[in-house]
Amino acid sequence: MRLPTAGSLAASLSLARRIGWLAWLRWLAFPGLPLLAYVLQVRGVGLLATGLSGLLLLVALNAWTQSLRRQFIREAPLPRYLGAKLCAQYPQLSPRDAELVLRGLRQFFLAYSRSKQRFVGMPSQVVDAAWHEFILHTRGYAAWCDTAFGRLLHHTPAEVLGRDPKRNDGLRRTWYWCCKEEGINPRVPCRLPLLFALDTKFAIAGGYRYVPDCRDIDRQSADGSYCGTSFGGDGGGVGGGAPGDADGFGGSDASSGDGGSDGGSDGGCGGGCGGD
Repeated sequence: MRLPTAGSLAASLSLARRIGWLAWLRWLAFPGLPLLAYVLQVRGVGLLATGLSGLLLLVALNAWTQSLRRQFIREAPLPRYLGAKLCAQYPQLSPRDAELVLRGLRQFFLAYSRSKQRFVGMPSQVVDAAWHEFILHTRGYAAWCDTAFGRLLHHTPAEVLGRDPKRNDGLRRTWYWCCKEEGINPRVPCRLPLLFALDTKFAIAGGYRYVPDCRDIDRQSADGSYCGTSFGGDGGGVGGGAPGDADGFGGSDASSGDGGSDGGSDGGCGGGCGGD
């Protein structure tokens, strides 16, 4: 198991401190705005310009904080014991496999962050097991969530598309942002994002098996697979797009200018795959 280096621990501590400082700045901005307004008015700046200056300051602080939080999710070391717990629960996993599962957990956390902390569904049993082990160490998990999200992310069980619209919306958000993270077109995926591929990759008992496209499933075989194209409501039956959802993805904003590995458009496969 690859252990966190002194440099990575120092970097994550620095990130956590910067996030904490920015959180304080955001709170201090509220009493500071009247002072800013007074100073600008003394200098002859109009009321409208004063209000816009304050608004831009808050927007900039919020964007900076969110950017640092997502950097923390991507880079901050996760507890060492998680990999060992996973290998004990799933003997087929090597230490390197466990690292890949933890990367899938980070992808799930990023989906939650990028969906503006709305409900997101967990599509993987093995990643859900890692998440559950993390939560059992309550103080460490709470501190990690406070830095990553500014609040506690409560556990929800792994699931697949079904009849509950809220749960379906949550899974669609996860699918949408995981695809965006890897530069995959969420409506016409040429491959699966990591989080949706892990149960099959590691032959997890009771895990959820996904394929990118419904056409990849032999409908006569009834092999229990779920397909990525179902998340866009194009899968024929299960989990069609909910009314009012942006682009049919559970409220995720398809036109968002958020960062990450969008790949620049919805047309590319990303990762060098050869198309559908």
